[in-house]
Amino acid sequence: MATEFTRDSTPEPHPNEPHRAGLAQRLNWLRAGVLGANDGIVSVAAVVVGVAGATPVAGAILTAGAAALVGGAISMALGEYVSVSSQSDSEKALIAKEKRELEEMPEQELKELAGIYQARGLSPETAQQVAVELTAHDALAAHLSAELHIDQNDVVSPWHAAFASALSFTLGGILPLLAILLTPEAWRIPLTFVVVLLALALTGAVAAHIGGSSRIRATVRVVVGGAIALVATFLIGMLLGTTGIV
Repeated sequence: MATEFTRDSTPEPHPNEPHRAGLAQRLNWLRAGVLGANDGIVSVAAVVVGVAGATPVAGAILTAGAAALVGGAISMALGEYVSVSSQSDSEKALIAKEKRELEEMPEQELKELAGIYQARGLSPETAQQVAVELTAHDALAAHLSAELHIDQNDVVSPWHAAFASALSFTLGGILPLLAILLTPEAWRIPLTFVVVLLALALTGAVAAHIGGSSRIRATVRVVVGGAIALVATFLIGMLLGTTGIV
């Protein structure tokens, strides 16, 4: 049986589809947060495991771990800020350009909008009607959505991304640092390995959930990568320690 729609009816969005406002901002926060936590876990864990492989002195492990934690958080924040600032500047420039074009040549812009919808499969008459109605409602929003896939009210914030990245890196990095410092010397390395790999499995699953991809594949990928990093730095640290270089 066909579903009837009236002019005033508003379809309800599916609960698992991203129709909510502010989606780019939320995904920006989540992406920066998950990536920051993952990098914090791996980076700090690799440093402290490497140092622990060279020397059992807790002071040396703490110093190296704290330096990696602070330096990594600042680096992540700066990198995220620069990256997202470039994206934000580009989006703002495109929005300003579209505003100017709508003011200077509205008829050409209307034809362009109709042409876009006609290229998507609408008849010329329907495409023209859609373009006219969307222009009357909100010309700028219509053109930004159809031409550039941009929402002027949802431009990503570099400050939000930088803060989320730095905070998540710090929270992720504290985990291996505490694990290796609060564990008896005989169990430092194996327990830190276990804690780090479990944490990476969690971040991998969360990242897959956000992106809608396979959780198993994402989890295995990040866990294997983290394990390789830990083994490599531990072996290097142990080699340097046994040769007397450090």
